[in-house]
Amino acid sequence: MNNAESSTAASGFTWFKSSYSGAEGGDCIEIAAGTATVHIRDSKATAGPVLAVPRAAWAGFVELAAASEQRG
Repeated sequence: MNNAESSTAASGFTWFKSSYSGAEGGDCIEIAAGTATVHIRDSKATAGPVLAVPRAAWAGFVELAAASEQRG
């Protein structure tokens, strides 16, 4: 399900950082949505490896994270 890519292979994407990261960045990830996969990288190491997961797996992760945040 998970595979690592080089950042060069995923460089044609538009990357987004979480709105929770604040103005100073900090320890964040960036994501870029492809047609079949979501690409994830460390915002401090944009030339480093990129993790690609199926869109359905990412959607499930986001759903669980949102539910966890609501529970507090």
